[in-house]
Amino acid sequence: MKIGYARVSSKEQNLRMQLDELYQKGCERVFTEVASGAKNDRPVLKEMLDSLQKGDVLMIWKLDRLGRSLRHLVETVGMLIEKGIGFQSLNDPIDTTTAQGRLVFGIFASLAEFERELIRERTMAGMKSARARGRLGGKPKGLSPEAEKTSYMAAALYQEGKLSTIQICRKLSIARSTLYEYLKRRNVEIGAKSFVHLGKKDI
Repeated sequence: MKIGYARVSSKEQNLRMQLDELYQKGCERVFTEVASGAKNDRPVLKEMLDSLQKGDVLMIWKLDRLGRSLRHLVETVGMLIEKGIGFQSLNDPIDTTTAQGRLVFGIFASLAEFERELIRERTMAGMKSARARGRLGGKPKGLSPEAEKTSYMAAALYQEGKLSTIQICRKLSIARSTLYEYLKRRNVEIGAKSFVHLGKKDI
């Protein structure tokens, strides 16, 4: 069975275009959700993923409708493949029901791993630099182990200066207020960095 998933970020946006294409491609059922792509808790997405059975094919309009980050997308599609569930994105070259589509997905998975390694290296470099300046870092009071790791990444990416605050928030799936809190905890001066301008849509 072909199952669709359509999402918009706010009630002001329209699902119609996504729904039309999904039904035209043969979806027998389409789950719809109004939620930010960066939001961790998406109940409709969870319900839809739990309902899929071996042999089903999940279809989405575009990749950004499903994953909140490249890592999340790769993990989700990888889980579907393990369960024998196909995945198709109507406007991207990913269709795990074909050999070519699985190859493209493999490239995405490699990019996600490369991204994780870059963030890890930046984090270690940032910690080393902080120690050299007399700041040992340490675990900020009140942060969970996962949040501690994220705060290191946030500080490293911010100090590197190549991404805007919004881009960093998207990459780490955190709110801007959380980013600033992490920077404050890491004694990172806010507003002192500069980044390469990538255009309006990126900042």
